[in-house]
Amino acid sequence: MFKSIVWATDGSKEAEQAMRYVVDLAQREDAVVTIAHVVERIEAGGATGPPRRADEADVQANLRRLTNRLEKQGVEASLQICGEVGVKPAPEIAKIARESGADLIVVGTRGHSAVAGVLLGSVAYRLLHLAPCPVLAVPPDAKRRRRRTPARRTASRKG
Repeated sequence: MFKSIVWATDGSKEAEQAMRYVVDLAQREDAVVTIAHVVERIEAGGATGPPRRADEADVQANLRRLTNRLEKQGVEASLQICGEVGVKPAPEIAKIARESGADLIVVGTRGHSAVAGVLLGSVAYRLLHLAPCPVLAVPPDAKRRRRRTPARRTASRKG
């Protein structure tokens, strides 16, 4: 079903949690993975300044290592880093998805409420409106939620 997956990452632990889904889907579906990282930059007075993250160089180095590790695991992967877009990464991620023919975009979320997401400028929220394909938004505690499915809770009560 998914032959081309874009994983949008800002280098956060929430994005890393979403990567687990990307690897699982890519291996199941024999899909190609494009890692999309947009360097968010400080904007002031209409000018674009330095990266918002002080550890931006480390984030990019980690993504290069991850791309190589995925290749060694048998997942065809590439890395696209966009560095000059200011503070609005969602349109650039949607562009990468269009250009790569993505069937799915996977993105981690920080768990803000819907109102906070709109006010704070949630990338996942914007992608829902801009993406050329479905968006899988993985909440920060998705792994913990998966472990506590109703069937498993019921089974553990009986045992």
